[in-house]
Order: sequence, then structure tokens, then C-alpha cells
Amino acid sequence: MPVRKNQGRRKANGSGRAADDLFRIFEDMIARGDLAEGAPLPPEREIVETYRVSRTVAREAVQALANKGLVDARPRFRPVVRKPGFESAIDAVGTVVRHLLNDRQGVRNLFETRIMIEAALVRQAAVEAGKEDIRALRDALAANGEAVEDSALFYRTDMDFHAVLYRIPQNPVLPALHRAYTSWLSPHWSKMPRLPDRNRLNHAAHSAIYDAILMRDPDGAEAALRAHLDDAWAQVCKTFEQD
Repeated sequence: MPVRKNQGRRKANGSGRAADDLFRIFEDMIARGDLAEGAPLPPEREIVETYRVSRTVAREAVQALANKGLVDARPRFRPVVRKPGFESAIDAVGTVVRHLLNDRQGVRNLFETRIMIEAALVRQAAVEAGKEDIRALRDALAANGEAVEDSALFYRTDMDFHAVLYRIPQNPVLPALHRAYTSWLSPHWSKMPRLPDRNRLNHAAHSAIYDAILMRDPDGAEAALRAHLDDAWAQVCKTFEQD
């Protein structure tokens, strides 16, 4: 949907930085639905002429929209509006979080929140998981076991097993959180030893979590999950010692 020149127009060089003003204009349009999901932003030349700003200001405003997850901006393509949602909200803080992960304490703080969330998830799964949920966990566990000799594939199936736990409550915030944790922590996870013996230990830990959920044992599921992630943290600590 093209933006009409008189729609939401105000001069974008008032108080504050011009790029911030222009960002807020487009942010408001997206929030109101004047720029719908999947719609391209106006061409840069049109933005410059309509809002009487420089190309530099227009580009800074578009970059700010992209940083907030409100548009997809790719080289040589017009930016396209994204539907504001949980993923875009979480993506927007990704840059800040990555700065916090430059030392062990920053990683530990983030990892502790993951433990708290997954401990709650396995408890809920042990009580509420349905047949389809159990089947999804079982299939993810089987794929994880088959990948023991292939460390790259094992890592992906490891993430897939945990991802099922985040989907069981059918809360859209949780899968977005899992993808964020995976993205934020993967630089450290990828440095962990990925040998078949270590993979077998991790698969055994996943099996213990699955068995407790299958037996409807929330205490056992949480204990198995915490033991698994405590061991994972011990491995992460070794990556700091090697850096």
C-alpha cells in the first residue's frame, strides 16, 4: 500500500534528530496499519521529497526500523514491512544482548534464565503433554540418537529436542525465546567439545528428560533437565578458559 503524501505527514526535522522523527513517522504508520505487513516502504527518493530530509537521514531511519524488527532491509531491495510480533520484539534486543555475552558472567546470567524457563517447561510437559507432544519429543529424541556420530547434525537435533519443549504450551512467545537463546548462545555452544562420547552423554540426558515426562514425573523431569544444563554450563566454562 503506497503512502499518500498527506498521510501522517509532518516535517521530519523538528526537535531531536531528523532520523528519529522520520523513524517515528513510519513506526506510527506500521502500528496503525497504514503500511501493511509485506508492503514495501516508499522509494528512498519519495521519502526524501515527501519528508524533506536528506538521503542520509532516510537511510538512518530505515536502518532504525530494521534494527527494531519492523522492516526487512536487504541490499538492492526496497525494505519490506514486517508484522510486529514476539519474534521482532525479541530480535530488537539481540544486539544489546550480544554485547552482554562478551564475558562469562553475561553468558551465565542469560543461561540461568534459560534454565528457569526450561525447568518450568519440562514440569508442565510432564503434567500436560498430549499424545502429539509426546510423539514429537520421541521423534526428536530418536533423531538425536541417530546423529551421535555426526557432531554437526547432533548439535542441530539437540536444539530440535529442546525446541519441542518450547512448543508444547502453545504460547507463541516461547518458540521465539528458544530461537533467541539458540542464536545468542550458539557462539559459545559451538566451541564445546563435539565428540561422539560427549554426544552420547547428552543424548542420555535427553532420554532421562523424556522418560520423566513420559512417566508424568515433573520432579524427575526438572531434576534431569537441571543436571543436563548444569553439565552443559561446565562445558561452556571450558570454552572461556580456551579463549
